[in-house]
Amino acid sequence: MILAGDIGATKTHLAIFSTDRGPLSPITEASFPSSQFADLEQMVSEFLAQVKLTVDRASFGVAGPVVDGKAQITNLAWSLSEDHLAESLNLVSVKLINDLVATASAVPLLRPDDLLILNKGQAIPKGTIGVLAPGTGLGQAFLVWDGKAYQAYPSEGGHTDFGPTSNLEIQLLQYLWRTYDHVSYERICSGIGIPNIYSFLKDSSIAEEPEWFREQLAAADDPTPIIVNNALDPQRACALSSKTLQLFVSILGAEASNLALKVLATGGIYLGGGIPPRILPALKQDQFLKSFLRKGRFESLLQKVPVQVILNPNAAIIGAAYYGLIS
Repeated sequence: MILAGDIGATKTHLAIFSTDRGPLSPITEASFPSSQFADLEQMVSEFLAQVKLTVDRASFGVAGPVVDGKAQITNLAWSLSEDHLAESLNLVSVKLINDLVATASAVPLLRPDDLLILNKGQAIPKGTIGVLAPGTGLGQAFLVWDGKAYQAYPSEGGHTDFGPTSNLEIQLLQYLWRTYDHVSYERICSGIGIPNIYSFLKDSSIAEEPEWFREQLAAADDPTPIIVNNALDPQRACALSSKTLQLFVSILGAEASNLALKVLATGGIYLGGGIPPRILPALKQDQFLKSFLRKGRFESLLQKVPVQVILNPNAAIIGAAYYGLIS
């Protein structure tokens, strides 16, 4: 049996798989708040003690770059090493892969009901696939056909320079320059970025912040779900939260097509991460596709690129398990 994990800055999902059942059917699984553990070893030890099962290998998708078998979680103070984890957990082997490589590895395994189509397009069989995942951060990866199967490759494209596409976005960039010397897409198009958009719109007096909503934000540990949930509430949405989500969706569409052009994703673009499934009503509106297609002479090419939202919340751990089982 193999232990697989989706290691995130906010939460970690662990599960045990077997070779006979494959990566789609875990034997047992559990989720843990990452920040409540000193390191991954402590969390895994607790999980294995709870389930009372023995594994000999592990495969972890981690939210950060993996170089030479080592990784630093981008938004969490954990440093990971394949060799150290194998030794401390008494395992034969441990594989570390970028969490978006894990999500991308799951894409060929997903069923139609695991996906929601935003742009039907016309996929080219065995064409390159791009994966964009706004969650706590903004992950990116891509898949290339090697003649026998798709192989997933990592990217840190979420940390590339933010490129404004409107006067409002230029003002947003200038606003964030007051705080950050480097404004990446992740600073805007992610869970940690949504409060940045909100603060910009509020401080620019584009809309007023109602007192009742200010009180909600002040009482919250994380303002992002408060802003998103309010923006999606047709009965009580405040203008600031609505405009925040509209701007977020527009920038997400533009960056999705940036990725499509960079890797020539004729096989499609897949939106993963925790945010897209939560904002489906906003993604289904015109703004996302307008921004996705607004690439001048390449609009006709992008019209043919399928765009789908990954609805299966276990995609990353499915991919991590698949990677571990075939390694």
